Amino acid sequence: MTTLPALSVHTAGNAVPPLDPELEGLIDDLTGIHPGIDLILDGIRLIALDRHQQGTTQLLTVTLAGSADGTDVLTAIGHLVARITNPDTNPSLRTLTFDAQKHVQMAGECLVFALSNHHLHQHAANASGAIHTD
Repeated sequence: MTTLPALSVHTAGNAVPPLDPELEGLIDDLTGIHPGIDLILDGIRLIALDRHQQGTTQLLTVTLAGSADGTDVLTAIGHLVARITNPDTNPSLRTLTFDAQKHVQMAGECLVFALSNHHLHQHAANASGAIHTD
């Protein structure tokens, strides 16, 4: 019985390419605003440059932005914005006028409503569903 040489899939032609200029520029522009944002950006960079299996790609796609029930990162970011724009959960806003407080809070709540729209998540869900893992 002869053994065939192992085929390597880790060739230059199969390498994960570097970040595209748009994503790299966006990450660069957002770096240094807050340590929490830097952690999020590190996660985005890691996910973008990591080698994924099809199943992982499918799961990441739906987890980032494609959950029908709002259990995804995009919805979590919306809820985070709503939290930091609410004077009840962000004391720094309490020095604003009452009208300004309500305007800021309503804008954050409107963002959650907009990001919770199932149509917004449908594209990522469609992409995830189109990946057939056997």
